[in-house]
Amino acid sequence: MKALRVCFACAVLLACSQSFGGIEQPSVATATEEFNPQRFELALESGYLFGAIHYFGFNLGMRYNFVQRGSRFVPYISGGVGAGWIDSHPEVPGGQGQDFTFNILSAAGISYIVNDHWKVSVGALYQHLSNGGQTDPNPSLNLFGPQVDVNYSF
Repeated sequence: MKALRVCFACAVLLACSQSFGGIEQPSVATATEEFNPQRFELALESGYLFGAIHYFGFNLGMRYNFVQRGSRFVPYISGGVGAGWIDSHPEVPGGQGQDFTFNILSAAGISYIVNDHWKVSVGALYQHLSNGGQTDPNPSLNLFGPQVDVNYSF
């Protein structure tokens, strides 16, 4: 219950922070800043891949955006590595030998910039799950499917 109160307080603080921020001063961008914007985004994403397995994992990766001046459409590619837990069935032939797995993902798609804060993306995602040779046999899973993101930048 205490964690719920802390999360609620953080959400209220973030929502109210824009109200007391003052008036934004217009900035003059030099030609170098215009072509090399100093912008870094940190995203927390969640997804659901349809399938007959139950899996929870985390991933750390990078995304490269092909920014085109004056365009709201931004193509991207991304990749990452991580770990997760799967509902394994070692007694089933071809099943994962243990619950702990490693994962590798890659994606490609296009984002649409709605405004300064909101962005919508669609793309294709490939994910490879493996136990990294920790059990024998080491069957792997290869998943491919659509990806839809809605991003808010602070």
